[in-house]
Amino acid sequence: MSSPQSTRRIKVLVAKLGIDGHDRGAKVIARALKDAGFEVVYTGIRQSPEQVALAAIQEDVDVIGVSILSGAHMHHMEKLMEKLREYGAEDIPVVLGGTIPIPDIEPLKRMGIREVFLPGTSLRYIIEVVRRLAEEKRAREAETLL
Repeated sequence: MSSPQSTRRIKVLVAKLGIDGHDRGAKVIARALKDAGFEVVYTGIRQSPEQVALAAIQEDVDVIGVSILSGAHMHHMEKLMEKLREYGAEDIPVVLGGTIPIPDIEPLKRMGIREVFLPGTSLRYIIEVVRRLAEEKRAREAETLL
């Protein structure tokens, strides 16, 4: 018998943090994920790290995807990761996309960001990574239930 967790669609929260109002890329990613069969929650623009963390918990998402083009990615992602830890939701994998300088990628990964997608990353690759991260999270959850 399969559990509800294993039969429900992968659920991804797509968010824009801070004052960045450019959301075309986030909407393209959200549409691509929907077209690939994912359930997508789009929080809209100008969200705070706390709003994103709370929405992810409330929606019981498998992955959080953040789009940042403003240059404030280090600050916002650090705050988001702090909020996820504070709320006991650090098990939700977080990915980041946008205009991220190459030297910032490793510090972001040390912070806990699972993957950074730069401009030009293929939608197919993004979908594959998000699917893998969601499946890994679900497998960890299933292990804790045993």
